[in-house]
Amino acid sequence: MALTELHSLLVIFTIAAAAPFLCEWVPWIRLPLVVAEIGLGILVGPQALGWAAAGPTIQVLANIGLAFLFFLAGFEIDFPAIRGQPFLSAAVGWLASLVVCLCIGFGLQSGGIVDSGLIVGAALATTALGTLMPILRDANELPTRFGAYAVASGAMGEFGPIVLIALVLSPGEGERGNSLALMVVFTAIIVAGAYIALRYRPPRLILLLQEKMHTSAQLPVRLAILVLASLVILARNLGLDAILGALAAGIVVALASPGVHGEALRHKLEGMGFGFFVPIFFVTTGLRFDLQALLSSRSALLQVPMFLALFIVVRGMPALLVRRELDQRSRIALGLLSATQLPLVVAITEIGVKSGQLKQETAASLIGAGMASVLLFPIAALALRKKSASEIRSSASRGAELICSDS
Repeated sequence: MALTELHSLLVIFTIAAAAPFLCEWVPWIRLPLVVAEIGLGILVGPQALGWAAAGPTIQVLANIGLAFLFFLAGFEIDFPAIRGQPFLSAAVGWLASLVVCLCIGFGLQSGGIVDSGLIVGAALATTALGTLMPILRDANELPTRFGAYAVASGAMGEFGPIVLIALVLSPGEGERGNSLALMVVFTAIIVAGAYIALRYRPPRLILLLQEKMHTSAQLPVRLAILVLASLVILARNLGLDAILGALAAGIVVALASPGVHGEALRHKLEGMGFGFFVPIFFVTTGLRFDLQALLSSRSALLQVPMFLALFIVVRGMPALLVRRELDQRSRIALGLLSATQLPLVVAITEIGVKSGQLKQETAASLIGAGMASVLLFPIAALALRKKSASEIRSSASRGAELICSDS
């Protein structure tokens, strides 16, 4: 590793350590950690202060961080909690979003605003589940019914676009057919892995894993990393997105590690991911952000609020249809969380730029809108949830007072 890249890595580690303090000390708003990391990455990057750059080694670490982000998101998906109405609402909402996204994308293409309506439509149809999971967990929303709807919506906003990338964004018809077959093969492997994780529990192996959990062997952690690496590489070898392999790995490992020991494993993996690899990914996203392409074009700057508004329209509006179990403020909060987008927007725009189907300015606008959504939408959503919870508590206390007065 070159000395300059070591200096850049030190700057990244400094940002990773300083960002949590910044989030706590910024007055009036609860700044999401990922926003601070990306924003500081832009500030110290080549197009601002020039203190750090994303060299080859840093990019490898950032890719591992992206894989860890989705691995931990898959690990934390509580399938019993989201099945039923949350999953059904999320699936119907995402399909409706996809239709609207593609119509808007091709409309923008016909108007000459963007080059590829398909790529822009796919980017608009995403939700940043990996980014939202730590925010929801820190806000103690994951165990709630609202958290179940948010996770279900985020899961559809991750799985759906990944499948769309694999099946539709291939250049030729023959490749699309191959992608469909490979997707079926990959799905069959994941289903088989999930079945083995649920059914195959030899007592001697389980005892060995429990004994080695807190020793220098760290055997469960090593096996979890092996599953992550294997499924990520398998997905790439099959021509699928590595994110899909990481998400599937998290699900398989979670199914294989229930109970108290699974919770201990989760804490260890979160320490590795959120303590080391994931911050590198977010800071590197800031380092690689093409600020010049955004600032040098008036149309690119105008597209940022346009795409931000479209996020709300195409991903946020379907959440308003959830009327039975959530109050109005919670539905609006769910819509804002569903409209929060970033990691997959980065991945999809990179595909568009590399294939020549998307201008660098449009990619910068979409990523800029994604960063703005991560900054604005979760803050507003959690504020609405707090107001909703306080109203429920006040109404419950008034009800209790009435009962006491009647008695």
